[in-house]
Amino acid sequence: MRRRDFHYDLPRELIAQTPAARRDASRLLVVGDDGLDDRTFADLPALLPPDAVVVVNDAKVVPARLRGHKPTGGAVELLLLEPLAAPDPRDPAGGHRWRAMARASKPLRAGTPVALAGGGPTVHIATDRAPDGTVEVVLPEPADDLCARWGEVPLPPYIARPRGATREDAERYQTVYARAPGAVAAPTAGLHFTPELLDALPGDVATLTLRVGPGTFAPVRADDLDDHEMHAEAFDIPERTARLVASGRPVVAIGTTVVRALEAYARGDRGATRLFIRPGFAFQVVDLLVTNFHLPESTLLMLVCAFGGTDCVFAAYRHAVAARYRFYSYGDAMLIARAGGRWRTAAPGRRPGAG
Repeated sequence: MRRRDFHYDLPRELIAQTPAARRDASRLLVVGDDGLDDRTFADLPALLPPDAVVVVNDAKVVPARLRGHKPTGGAVELLLLEPLAAPDPRDPAGGHRWRAMARASKPLRAGTPVALAGGGPTVHIATDRAPDGTVEVVLPEPADDLCARWGEVPLPPYIARPRGATREDAERYQTVYARAPGAVAAPTAGLHFTPELLDALPGDVATLTLRVGPGTFAPVRADDLDDHEMHAEAFDIPERTARLVASGRPVVAIGTTVVRALEAYARGDRGATRLFIRPGFAFQVVDLLVTNFHLPESTLLMLVCAFGGTDCVFAAYRHAVAARYRFYSYGDAMLIARAGGRWRTAAPGRRPGAG
């Protein structure tokens, strides 16, 4: 299986740069047995089985992007990823050591101080940049405090913000049910929900936490998918969610992160997973999927193709392009059933049911 098998052409103007005026006013493409149905996201409750178990990812995006400059004046951008060790009181910079993605005009070297923009404190680079673009950094104070005062929302690179994320981004690049801090990217299928729409969903709503990492943005570089190494992401599934999912009722995943967490859990993964879902994968848990439209040749698109069938998914994407749907994080969504599964999405005017 090759990376190029998952390529499609997308006009740049269809990459959403701003969210819809109202969260649930986004469009929803329903991929059903009888064809494709153009709806709005507010229609979702009527399209789901009445006894559904709807699972959402409550990960909360942290303002983990830090901008600053070296003593030479060169610009530096850091994206904090994960803590590496407990604070070391012997460390002159305070000892809060983190792994971070780093971008600078010239290579960063160990020992380089980075003064945060706007008169912020200094972050010290502890190691040379690794081949994957990461460095170890030492923060002068706990990351939560530092990011709250000096950080910004780490929008994906295809959303153009030359001056950084806006106040609107701080609100809208976050689900209304976000609770568990630690993600550096939003579980974007959930961005379409309002509190009222959540209350209108049939069945039960359950939560899990998968802390979305920078691998979400990472391109697949290997042409042969057997050579691609999936990034690890930490997840946690509460007992209530595990019990509901095991009840035999139809499981609706809000986003690919939910699919990945539930299917990894079913295979025995605990705490974190490197599960790579691509066509040929045998799903055990999820019946219906709500997801945004994903980048060409991305692992997320591969997951959706594995779930709904490659031909079916690409037909839906061709329709979405022709119908001028909005793509990626701030874009529109689709509802699709698992290929060969027991549940189907509803044709217009009908409730969904078992296949």
